[in-house]
Amino acid sequence: MKRKTIIIPLQKCRGFFVPCSKIIWKRLYISMKVNLTIPTTLNEITLGQYQEYAKLADLSETDLQLKTIEIFCNVPELVVRNMKATDIVEICSIINGMFDTKHQLISMFKMNGTEYGFIPSLEDMSFGEYVDLDTFIGDNDNLHRAVNVLYRPIEHRSGSRYTIKDYEPNNSELAKDMPLDAVLGAVVFFYNLGKDLSIAMLNSLDKKNEEILAQYLTSQPNGGGTTQSMGYLTEILQNLNISLN
Repeated sequence: MKRKTIIIPLQKCRGFFVPCSKIIWKRLYISMKVNLTIPTTLNEITLGQYQEYAKLADLSETDLQLKTIEIFCNVPELVVRNMKATDIVEICSIINGMFDTKHQLISMFKMNGTEYGFIPSLEDMSFGEYVDLDTFIGDNDNLHRAVNVLYRPIEHRSGSRYTIKDYEPNNSELAKDMPLDAVLGAVVFFYNLGKDLSIAMLNSLDKKNEEILAQYLTSQPNGGGTTQSMGYLTEILQNLNISLN
């Protein structure tokens, strides 16, 4: 589905001043229209936008509506404040409705002209990849570092089969541009995988690394690292109204 673009008539701006000659400040009244592009699917929202939105707390309903449109429609706060109240309610309803859906794992997507693929075999992850994934998957502020493990540029592809580039932790900032539908699909997938991933990893590692991984898991507060991450994920998914079934 394509983005929805509408023309919003703005009310006269109040409280907006411009400097004029003789150091006199004049209030600027304007009446204008603006093209507003509204995302209609999570594919049109980036992880970075969601992370910015997730930081909002203790806001009134009206302030939250204002920030929702400002963040997801990429418009200045001044523009939103001068929109009609009925338009704001309608747009927020469209945006909120995007999250009310089940999320499926997306194996491939394009970002900034590059094709990315989900890691073909979780069991073949290195110890370092697994630790980074487990550490950051439950942290909104660092979720880009987790999906940087799961999704990487495709190196070679033949049909639905492909190989991906080696893990580069320093590329995590690029992951903030990933489409949110792919990110949430990967989070739900990892949640459903749960402890089975830990068991598979332990079975595939040699004895030395198995002891290191076991020590890491048991050293996390409130039990294993994966178990702790699942607790964070459950809270995140509940806040997003994501079905875990």
